[in-house]
Amino acid sequence: MVPTLPTVLVFAGVDPSGGAGIAADIVAIAAQGAHALPVVTALTVQDNDRVFAVEPVAPELLRRQAQALIDKMAIHAVKIGIPGSAANAAVIVQLIAQLRQTRPDLPVVLDPVLASGHGDVLSRDDAVLALAPLLPVTTVMVPNGPEAAALGGADNLLAQGCRHVLVTGGHGEGATVVNRWFDAGGGEREWRWPRLPGEFHGSGCTLASAIAAQLALGQALPEALDRAQAYCHAALAGAYAIAPGQLMPQRFFT
Repeated sequence: MVPTLPTVLVFAGVDPSGGAGIAADIVAIAAQGAHALPVVTALTVQDNDRVFAVEPVAPELLRRQAQALIDKMAIHAVKIGIPGSAANAAVIVQLIAQLRQTRPDLPVVLDPVLASGHGDVLSRDDAVLALAPLLPVTTVMVPNGPEAAALGGADNLLAQGCRHVLVTGGHGEGATVVNRWFDAGGGEREWRWPRLPGEFHGSGCTLASAIAAQLALGQALPEALDRAQAYCHAALAGAYAIAPGQLMPQRFFT
């Protein structure tokens, strides 16, 4: 018998440094034991620290990329990074609605990347407005602290239709990183991880993709969050340098 793996349909941008976006998603998903189906939303000009330009893919090309996959393959989860534009976000919403006609419980993980670590913009349109149509179709959103604040906090995100929000604490201070999970039913839980030295390129992509892959594998959400965070912490602990500045997570392990 030929082995099969569950698939994660990924919508994200291309990072030429290989540290974030599609490159990070593919490896992080593979490390969980799933297979990434990468659909490019935008081309970028960036290094391991700064984003200098973003060129969104045309919405119709985005649609065609995804539709070719949807027409032939079973999709077990979706991971969304930068849509690149409000028009692309609208297309992604339509594609998810199409997928959920046959799989209503399809998990969707959104990494709401509003800007690079240096504050460089990652959308042609207002990034917050571009993300708005994605919230009602999102199963799990994974913002960092500043992103959650810019989006009005976890309660606001849940009120807009997102079912679960995991706010990561890597941008905070102190010896411990606290990640907090909020769900639409009022439940809360937190995880504590030792804060690692240095700054990292693509840590949010790594975590969100690992969560999506674990959900694609059939894990319940609490277990998926446990496993994905442990994987991401280990990837950051093993990070390496390719140039001065942000380190690259070591994603090549299971």
